[in-house]
Amino acid sequence: MLALADLIAAAAASLVVTSWGADAFWALILLPAWVVIAKLIGLYDRDHVAIRHLTVDELPALAAWAAAGVALLALVLPQTPAGPVQPSSALAAWVVAAGSVLILRGGARWAWRRLTPPEVTAVLGDGDLAEMIRRKLELFPDMHLSLVDEHDIEAFDALAGGVDRVIFASDLMEPGEVGGLVALCRERQVKLSVISPLHGRAGPVRLSRVADLPVLEYETWDPSRSTAMIKRGFDIVVSAIGLLITAPLFPVIAIAIRLDSRGPVFFNQTRAGLDGRPFQMHKFRTMVADAEARLEDVIHLDDLRDPVFKLSDDPRVTRVGRLLRRLSLDELPQLWNVLRGEMSIVGPRPEQVELVQRYRPEHRFRLSVKPGITGPMQVFGRGDLTFHERLAVELDYIENLSLARDLRIIAETVPVTLRGSGAY
Repeated sequence: MLALADLIAAAAASLVVTSWGADAFWALILLPAWVVIAKLIGLYDRDHVAIRHLTVDELPALAAWAAAGVALLALVLPQTPAGPVQPSSALAAWVVAAGSVLILRGGARWAWRRLTPPEVTAVLGDGDLAEMIRRKLELFPDMHLSLVDEHDIEAFDALAGGVDRVIFASDLMEPGEVGGLVALCRERQVKLSVISPLHGRAGPVRLSRVADLPVLEYETWDPSRSTAMIKRGFDIVVSAIGLLITAPLFPVIAIAIRLDSRGPVFFNQTRAGLDGRPFQMHKFRTMVADAEARLEDVIHLDDLRDPVFKLSDDPRVTRVGRLLRRLSLDELPQLWNVLRGEMSIVGPRPEQVELVQRYRPEHRFRLSVKPGITGPMQVFGRGDLTFHERLAVELDYIENLSLARDLRIIAETVPVTLRGSGAY
C-alpha cells in the first residue's frame, strides 16, 4: 500500500515536471526508480519493525525522497525528447511529491488499520515500566495492537505460537536475558520491542555505534542562543500569518458565542509564563460568564491530589464552547500572546497561577520555557493524561528542544485536533 502511495505521488510530480504534456511518457517510465529510492532510504522497512507507525515521523525522509526523485528527473530527462527541466518546474514537482506522498501515506496507513486485524501483543515483565507501556496502548489506539494478558518472561514459550509481537518492559533487565529473547523471537518469527528503562532525564537523545558497541548520546548543554532566536522568529512569522488567515473566523465565532450565552466574547485569565511570570492569556469564552465564581461548586483546589484539573463534563461549558474546545478554536486569540512574546507556538500548556503556586520544586522545570498554544501534552493525550504523564512528555520536550521537534508537534496537532479526543 505504501509503494502504491509513493507511485501515485511520483506520477503527480512527473506530470508537473513535464507540464502534463506529451513528453510525460519519458518521466513516467522512471516511476520504478522512485520506489527503489524509497527502499534505499528505508521508507518500507520501518513499518515492519516499529511499534507505532506515524507518517509524520517520516517527514525528513519523505522530503529527501521527493528531492532525490526530482533530481533524477532533472538528470535523465535532458537526455530524452522531453528536454531539460526548468528550475520552477522542479521546485513545483518537489512540493507536489512531498505534499502528496505525506497525505497518501497517511491515507494508506489509515486504510491498513481498518482492513487488517491488530497485532496480538503480549507484555513481558512487570513494574512501573510495564504499566507505562500498557497505558500508552490505551492512549494511542493507532498503534493497532491487541493486548493479551501480560506474563513473566519465562512464559514466552507458551505465548510464542499465539502472538504477533512481544513487548519486553522491565525496570531491571539483563543483557543476556534480552539477547536470549531476541534469539527466540527470531527463531519463531515474532516481532520484539524492548522498552528501555532509561527514560525521562535518563533518556538518550540518539543511539550511535562504535563498531559493534551501541552508544547512547546525550545533550548536556542548554539550547544555543541561535536556537532561541530561530524559535522566536518562527513564532513571530507563524502567529502573524495565523492571525491574518484566521481573522475571518473571529466575527463568526464571536456571533456564535453571543447568541449562545450572555457575557463577553473573550475570556482573559492570568496564567504563569516563562519562569512563572504572570501574563494575561486570551481565549474565546467557552464557559458561562460567571464560570470563575462558580469554580468552588465544581472543584476545590485545596482538595486536588495534583496541581492540575481538567474536567471532561464541566457543567460550566456552553454548547458553542464545547464545539470550540473540541476543535481548539477557542485558542486562536492566543496567537496574539505569541506575537507579543508571552507564549510560543509550541511549548508546555500554560497553567493557572493558583495551580503553579502548588508546584513542588521538581515540577517547576516546565516553567523554564514559554508556554505554547500546542505542545507535547496536546499531541500525546490532551486531557486524558495524568499529571505525571504530562510532566513526563513535557520534560522530554524541554530536555530536547529543537525547531524540528516543534515542526513535528505542529504536524501531529492537526489530526489530533480533528479527532477531538481528550478535548474537554
